[in-house]
Amino acid sequence: MSAPTLPETGAKSHRQVLEALSGLLLVLFLAMISSTIVSVALPQIIGALNGTQSQYTWVVTAALLTTTASTPIWGKLADLFSKKLLLEIAIGIFLVASLACGFAQNTPMLIAFRAVQGLGMGALQILVQVVIAAMISPKDRGKYNGYLGAVMAVATVGGPLLGGLITDTSWLGWRWCFFLPIPFTAIALIILHRTLDIASVRRPGTSVDYPGAILIAAGVSILLIWVTFVRNSFDWISWQTFVMVGASVVLLGIAVWVESVVREPVVPLHVIRRRTPALAILASLAVGMAMFGGAVFLGQYFQIGRGYTPTESGLLTIPMMFGVLVSSTISGRMVSRSGRVKPYILVGSIVLTLGFLVLSTMDHDTSLVLVGAGMLVVGAGVGMSMQNLVLAVQNTVPLRELGAASGAITFFRSLGGTIGVSVLGAVLANQVTANIATGLAKAGIPVPASQSAGGGSLNMGALPEPIRGIVRAAYGDATGHIFLISACIAVVGILAVLFLPQVRLRDSVDLPEPATGPAAPGADAPAAAESR
Repeated sequence: MSAPTLPETGAKSHRQVLEALSGLLLVLFLAMISSTIVSVALPQIIGALNGTQSQYTWVVTAALLTTTASTPIWGKLADLFSKKLLLEIAIGIFLVASLACGFAQNTPMLIAFRAVQGLGMGALQILVQVVIAAMISPKDRGKYNGYLGAVMAVATVGGPLLGGLITDTSWLGWRWCFFLPIPFTAIALIILHRTLDIASVRRPGTSVDYPGAILIAAGVSILLIWVTFVRNSFDWISWQTFVMVGASVVLLGIAVWVESVVREPVVPLHVIRRRTPALAILASLAVGMAMFGGAVFLGQYFQIGRGYTPTESGLLTIPMMFGVLVSSTISGRMVSRSGRVKPYILVGSIVLTLGFLVLSTMDHDTSLVLVGAGMLVVGAGVGMSMQNLVLAVQNTVPLRELGAASGAITFFRSLGGTIGVSVLGAVLANQVTANIATGLAKAGIPVPASQSAGGGSLNMGALPEPIRGIVRAAYGDATGHIFLISACIAVVGILAVLFLPQVRLRDSVDLPEPATGPAAPGADAPAAAESR
């Protein structure tokens, strides 16, 4: 069967869209499940590799960081080269890295391979959105974004359950959390090769801003490394802090200058200066920081803080994923029907904040009913806000800037998640260390060296029973603090959405070409779209 040609403009039949969408959704599912299938198994993985709380955080942060740094590059490449070829390259990177993660022999090796895996994950996340946006008009895109939200929810629900089951199965083990997606990745590659055929034209005089991407990645990486080690390895006010924070500020400052002068910036400043993209990006930054930073530690809370198995932990996260599934599907269809985006984003941001406030009250013996209710509310908030923020930005830019604009908002959302995981992980490690020291002192037990820094070892089986109980209580009690911080961060997202213009979705795939001449400068087109 020949692949239907899907040009970058023009209407597509429903059958053409669904044929291509099947491969795209499978790709997105694999990218999502590669993260969620590991999340609930991560306490067991780090324990088996004799890792620490800081290393636990960096297994997550490494993938998020490379995803963040590479996302805008992939978005820009999607504006210049064949989207189908880029997808196939990304799938290859993802496949090889997944295989390497499964064979990791220690925590540093796993962190390195996860960083490579993040390159493929970043590409898949942005390229799927770009291709869908190139095929479908914004007016209809809300319905298809509902499909995206549903796939994300299924991956997020099924991932922890599958990861827990694999980890608890003696003849499989945690390494199969990385091996299992590999055959499905090959199937996705075949489906895309047969069904996706978007005509892409190489635009002359264009280039990719590699210096900008490298500077941004280096600046953020140094800052996150400082957040991880400050207070444990050195003081807040020290020469190490001065050097690392100073270097980060200098690198990011140079990055901003580079982005302002290069012809094809990786983060287009002229796009993010506009009101709608700027506020949507700020809201995405806050939502990503709160959502990723808080949710990534739920599996650890259930297993280490409450003593549940990985499978039980996966089951206990269902309320949050159910909230994402229902709210993203319903809100996506309502956005397409009404053509309005802001009300759903605003309600979602408020609901997300309320959910974090509920979770901030939990400790090591909080009722699971209350914890489940808080997770359900958080999931509903995420489902209503996250994809609709992308839709709001895509509606205000012409097709030629679609990849860069989508990459920019996804970049800042991933950046928020990266910072959130790193910062909240550092807060959790410090709080756990303090709680363990207090608990051991009350019990009259000397503090073991393994628990003196970085939150201590996560190999619970290696700890004697009195210490194990104290460590469990320390983790359970400390988790509520990071959700309180997440709620405060989410408030920033609410404020950003309040000032977001009322945007009505346009019916065409591309903005109408502005008339030439001084009476209608091309720069006015996006502004006009925002005011509709």
